[in-house]
Amino acid sequence: MSSLREVSCDTITETVRRLFLEANTDLGADVLSAIEKFLAREESDLGRYALDKIVENATIAREQSAPLCQDTGLAVLFVELGQDVHIVGGNFNEAVQEGVRRAYEEGFFRKSICDPLTRHNTGDNTPAVIHAEIVAGHNIKIMAMPKGGGSENMSSCMMLLPAAGLEGLKRHVVETVVQAGSKPCPPVIVGVGVGGSMEESAILAKKALLRPVGQHNTKDDRLPTVESEILEEINRCGIGPQGYGGRTTALAVHIEMMPCHIASLPVTVNIQCHVARHKEAVI
Repeated sequence: MSSLREVSCDTITETVRRLFLEANTDLGADVLSAIEKFLAREESDLGRYALDKIVENATIAREQSAPLCQDTGLAVLFVELGQDVHIVGGNFNEAVQEGVRRAYEEGFFRKSICDPLTRHNTGDNTPAVIHAEIVAGHNIKIMAMPKGGGSENMSSCMMLLPAAGLEGLKRHVVETVVQAGSKPCPPVIVGVGVGGSMEESAILAKKALLRPVGQHNTKDDRLPTVESEILEEINRCGIGPQGYGGRTTALAVHIEMMPCHIASLPVTVNIQCHVARHKEAVI
């Protein structure tokens, strides 16, 4: 029988605090590498200008520990909680919320969370959205994702007819990005969740955005080709960086998929702006 490993709530709070401070100020090397790759092939003068400014903005943010964007996002976390971990010293959920609270206060980040009806701001960017999964082992993996409202608003969830098939799925993803236009601050990363239930497809789509930009799905050998085909079609639409026109509307398409009911074909498209912020740590 495996012995339990104790992890304190203080450790969880500190880890969450650090991850959101880093995520909001330090754009990942995977994103910057993808932008540089597309910059080399972008034919539009305005498109190249926009991509150059994105790289410049990321450099300034990192050097000055300043927010990459004024929208420092809804705090979303994916947590893999080892079944042999015993959390001590408090409540796991509150420990996470306190870490978010401290990060947004310390970083002078914009607090964007409000009551959906009165629009009264909660004042500390909580509550965060926590997706927790029980896994084997003695560790806790925490993935922090600040998610901006502009790109989130351009996302969609659709229950397609099963007869729509692969071509219907691809068409829906492309149409969602094209209809979004410049609103989600392209170039975007497109997370796609296929299958499961309505809510599970949405979780899969958001989780797909945690993958390093441009890394294909390795769990289903059908999907890398589909991801590439959708990306190519999106980049033929001409929206371009920041909507100025060009070939770089999206940096990547990431698909996650699971089996679904015989009567359903749930498809969620979760769009992420070029400020694709995510940091992770293992406790």
